[in-house]
Amino acid sequence: MSSVARVDARWSPPLASALPAPKPPSSPAQDEALRDAFQDFVGQTLFGQMLRQMRKTVPKVPYFHGGRAEDIFQQQLDQLLAEKISDACADRLSDPMFALFLQGRR
Repeated sequence: MSSVARVDARWSPPLASALPAPKPPSSPAQDEALRDAFQDFVGQTLFGQMLRQMRKTVPKVPYFHGGRAEDIFQQQLDQLLAEKISDACADRLSDPMFALFLQGRR
Protein backbone atom coordinates (compact mmCIF):
# COMPACT_ATOMS: atom_id res chain seq x y z
CA MET A 1 0.00 0.00 0.00
CA SER A 2 1.42 3.37 -0.99
CA SER A 3 1.80 6.32 1.36
CA VAL A 4 -1.01 8.16 -0.45
CA ALA A 5 -3.40 5.27 0.15
CA ARG A 6 -2.46 5.18 3.87
CA VAL A 7 -3.12 8.92 4.24
CA ASP A 8 -6.45 8.62 2.42
CA ALA A 9 -7.50 5.67 4.57
CA ARG A 10 -6.85 7.59 7.82
CA TRP A 11 -8.38 10.87 6.72
CA SER A 12 -12.08 11.40 7.33
CA PRO A 13 -14.03 14.49 6.32
CA PRO A 14 -15.29 16.73 9.13
CA LEU A 15 -18.86 16.22 10.20
CA ALA A 16 -21.40 18.72 8.93
CA SER A 17 -22.89 18.87 12.43
CA ALA A 18 -19.59 20.20 13.75
CA LEU A 19 -20.02 23.36 11.68
CA PRO A 20 -21.86 26.23 13.35
CA ALA A 21 -25.34 26.95 12.05
CA PRO A 22 -25.75 30.20 10.13
CA LYS A 23 -27.03 33.02 12.27
CA PRO A 24 -30.35 34.65 11.40
CA PRO A 25 -30.29 38.29 10.27
CA SER A 26 -29.94 40.65 13.18
CA SER A 27 -32.02 43.53 11.86
CA PRO A 28 -35.23 43.99 9.88
CA ALA A 29 -33.25 45.79 7.15
CA GLN A 30 -31.05 42.72 6.67
CA ASP A 31 -34.14 40.51 6.70
CA GLU A 32 -35.77 42.64 3.99
CA ALA A 33 -32.60 42.62 1.87
CA LEU A 34 -32.44 38.83 2.20
CA ARG A 35 -36.12 38.58 1.23
CA ASP A 36 -35.51 40.73 -1.87
CA ALA A 37 -32.50 38.64 -2.91
CA PHE A 38 -34.48 35.44 -2.33
CA GLN A 39 -37.40 36.78 -4.37
CA ASP A 40 -35.14 37.83 -7.24
CA PHE A 41 -33.39 34.47 -7.32
CA VAL A 42 -36.58 32.39 -7.20
CA GLY A 43 -38.47 34.54 -9.71
CA GLN A 44 -35.69 34.96 -12.23
CA THR A 45 -34.71 31.31 -12.07
CA LEU A 46 -38.26 30.08 -12.56
CA PHE A 47 -39.33 32.57 -15.21
CA GLY A 48 -35.97 32.48 -17.00
CA GLN A 49 -36.23 28.71 -17.39
CA MET A 50 -39.86 28.98 -18.45
CA LEU A 51 -39.04 31.51 -21.18
CA ARG A 52 -36.08 29.44 -22.37
CA GLN A 53 -38.23 26.32 -22.69
CA MET A 54 -40.98 28.27 -24.46
CA ARG A 55 -38.46 29.56 -27.03
CA LYS A 56 -37.35 25.99 -27.77
CA THR A 57 -40.85 25.06 -28.92
CA VAL A 58 -40.90 27.71 -31.68
CA PRO A 59 -39.07 26.55 -34.82
CA LYS A 60 -36.54 28.86 -36.47
CA VAL A 61 -37.55 29.73 -40.00
CA PRO A 62 -34.38 30.10 -42.13
CA TYR A 63 -35.55 33.09 -44.14
CA PHE A 64 -36.66 35.08 -41.07
CA HIS A 65 -34.04 34.03 -38.54
CA GLY A 66 -31.35 36.62 -37.80
CA GLY A 67 -28.60 34.15 -36.97
CA ARG A 68 -26.37 34.25 -33.91
CA ALA A 69 -27.03 37.97 -33.30
CA GLU A 70 -30.75 37.28 -32.94
CA ASP A 71 -30.04 34.42 -30.54
CA ILE A 72 -27.93 36.69 -28.33
CA PHE A 73 -30.52 39.47 -28.42
CA GLN A 74 -33.29 37.01 -27.59
CA GLN A 75 -31.35 35.74 -24.56
CA GLN A 76 -30.91 39.30 -23.32
CA LEU A 77 -34.58 40.05 -23.95
CA ASP A 78 -35.62 36.91 -22.07
CA GLN A 79 -33.41 37.91 -19.14
CA LEU A 80 -35.04 41.35 -19.04
CA LEU A 81 -38.52 39.82 -19.31
CA ALA A 82 -37.72 37.39 -16.48
CA GLU A 83 -36.63 40.32 -14.28
CA LYS A 84 -39.82 42.27 -15.04
CA ILE A 85 -42.08 39.26 -14.46
CA SER A 86 -40.19 38.48 -11.27
CA ASP A 87 -40.68 42.03 -9.99
CA ALA A 88 -44.38 41.85 -10.79
CA CYS A 89 -45.40 38.52 -9.28
CA ALA A 90 -42.55 36.46 -7.83
CA ASP A 91 -43.55 37.37 -4.27
CA ARG A 92 -46.53 35.00 -4.51
CA LEU A 93 -44.12 32.13 -5.13
CA SER A 94 -41.17 33.14 -3.02
CA ASP A 95 -42.88 34.31 0.20
CA PRO A 96 -43.96 30.80 1.32
CA MET A 97 -40.51 29.45 0.41
CA PHE A 98 -38.83 32.31 2.28
CA ALA A 99 -40.94 31.61 5.39
CA LEU A 100 -39.80 27.96 5.32
CA PHE A 101 -36.24 29.11 4.79
CA LEU A 102 -36.38 31.35 7.87
CA GLN A 103 -37.91 28.56 9.95
CA GLY A 104 -35.01 26.32 8.99
CA ARG A 105 -32.46 28.95 10.03
CA ARG A 106 -33.89 29.45 13.51
